[in-house]
Amino acid sequence: MGKLVINEAFLQRVELLQTVLKNNIAGLFGGNHKSRTFGSSCEFVDYRNYVPGDDITKIDWNAYARFETLYLKLYLDERQLHTKIYIDVSQSMAFGDGKKGEAALQIAATLAYLSVTELDKVSVFTIRGGEVTEVISAISGRERYFAEIGKLNGIEFGGDCFISEGIMPTQVGYGDGLSVIISDFLTDNNYENAIDYLADKKRDLLCVQVLSSEEINPKVRGKNIFYDSEDAGRMYRKNINRDIIKAYREAVRYVQDRIRDYCNARGAEYVLVRDDKPLDGLFFEQLTQLGVMK
Repeated sequence: MGKLVINEAFLQRVELLQTVLKNNIAGLFGGNHKSRTFGSSCEFVDYRNYVPGDDITKIDWNAYARFETLYLKLYLDERQLHTKIYIDVSQSMAFGDGKKGEAALQIAATLAYLSVTELDKVSVFTIRGGEVTEVISAISGRERYFAEIGKLNGIEFGGDCFISEGIMPTQVGYGDGLSVIISDFLTDNNYENAIDYLADKKRDLLCVQVLSSEEINPKVRGKNIFYDSEDAGRMYRKNINRDIIKAYREAVRYVQDRIRDYCNARGAEYVLVRDDKPLDGLFFEQLTQLGVMK
């Protein structure tokens, strides 16, 4: 798989967007999100150290003149939330010359950047088998982002993915930000329990389904042998004709409808991403139309 490419010009464009959170905000002081729990007044409550990338208009220059240290003024109705991004790193995410995996990493990197520009914390995890591994831990600020985001280059895809088994034992916080699951969701394994768990924790939830163009619109025809990418012991001999292609497309639509309907029923958001399409459409069209971004 190719290296993660951070297009800084694109990041500057998406920086104009803002995430829209539906659930009550219960984060720590120091972010850009207005709390629905603690009112909307701009009552001063505390200071915190300046982090590169913070809004310089909130620096207390009088405090700097006294202590020669940059401090930000914090107000009662501002909360720092914690975005948590989970990436399915199973073998099927490497299908299609690795473009699915690259798309997943680029989506994760862009969402992480949006979080730090809103002065929130962000953590990135992988799900392999039934285990969740933290790759990037609670970073905030642009400087930390650019120092840490390269860790996504080290992610390797392989094996299976059990989304619910991985996420449910973890501590996710209550009503304190956005959770994102990035996967192809082409599995018989349970993912519904993870969605229920995150919804019950009052986390805003976005499920991003990444599929390759070949998975959506296969070009293969004739007699073929197919191997399960996540189970080498499973193989299929098929004569791929028009009826088989039609049945396959109906099955793919069923998978899409299943995850979309389950998300809608739990107050979560769902979006489909093709690995051969630029990310502009995802962030400036799909997510804004859903109301996830504005």
